[in-house]
Amino acid sequence: MKLVPKLQMLQRIREIVARDTGQPLSDAGAAEVEGVLRQQGGESYPSVLGKEFLSREVTIVLADLRGFTAISSAHPPGVVIQLLNPCLIKMSEIIFRHKGTIDKFMGDSIMVLFGAPVSREDDVLRALACAVEMQMAMSTLNLAHKDQGLPELYMGIGINTGEVLAGMLGSEQYSEYTVIGDEVNLASRIEAFSLRGQVLISQSTYERCKDFAQTSDVMDIHVKGKPLPVSLREVIAIPSLGLKVPRQEIRRSHRVGVRLPFTHQRILGGIILPAAHSGIIRDIGYHGVLIEVDEDLPTYSEVKLGFDLPLVDFQARDIYAKIVGRKEAGSRLLLGVEFTSVPPEANLKIQLFVQLLIFTDLK
Repeated sequence: MKLVPKLQMLQRIREIVARDTGQPLSDAGAAEVEGVLRQQGGESYPSVLGKEFLSREVTIVLADLRGFTAISSAHPPGVVIQLLNPCLIKMSEIIFRHKGTIDKFMGDSIMVLFGAPVSREDDVLRALACAVEMQMAMSTLNLAHKDQGLPELYMGIGINTGEVLAGMLGSEQYSEYTVIGDEVNLASRIEAFSLRGQVLISQSTYERCKDFAQTSDVMDIHVKGKPLPVSLREVIAIPSLGLKVPRQEIRRSHRVGVRLPFTHQRILGGIILPAAHSGIIRDIGYHGVLIEVDEDLPTYSEVKLGFDLPLVDFQARDIYAKIVGRKEAGSRLLLGVEFTSVPPEANLKIQLFVQLLIFTDLK
């Protein structure tokens, strides 16, 4: 029997997959099939693995559904699947349209590659357009969820560009095309900082798309394993494509739950009253806190705060703030507080404290 050349076999497999599923075989899938064909042709697996594993520049898009664990625990499995499946199907359609490669699904997370296994000149631009369209699609899905009485879903996305090792990883029993390296880890860290409905990009990604995407001002974060702060920007829109990120919340930083004692003094007419009162900080972010107090503080009243940040061994003092929201919790009051004036050192320590708590929760 005459053997069909490997390239013809690969093309035939592509045609069968496209005809049967209505979707083209992904580049990663084609690379994996080619590896199998090489094995069948007598080429040993380690040889195939070595030939496939190469250093290349890749843009990594990591997307994660926010709060999905809580949704899973509060709803029956049928509802969870009803939420998750259409979401992942829609995200996959957007990714394939922009010629991205789905590296893996990790529960409620998706890792997408632009630049591996096939590299194109506009990889970064397509990655950003893909991420923005994914956030736009989430808004559309949530409108449908609202009509069906289903809970809303929100996604945070982090993007990084850099050199990675890409290729077939595994054994003869199981293998997959993937990328490894520090740039992948950084993409994961960036995704962890993204708020729901947000797209955050690294400095290296920004340098390749600054004339393409409209972004926020730079923000510096402390990342585990990095001696210096990492610069991030939020993608707002892609004007040339008419795409805009539909932000799902206006909070300017993460909020992490804590139980920190604090003291406060009322400010009336610009005068700090001498009486000091105590309470508990229930959560904290870069620009404010949620406090639990006994006495009533009027909305929009001004206060001076003081509290200790144990993880960074710092006493935050002379924090001026305004009460911006309120709700009752039994006999106690919970008040939303926004900082109005923070000393520079205290500002840096608060941000570092919040970031350390985030990564502690991720472990």
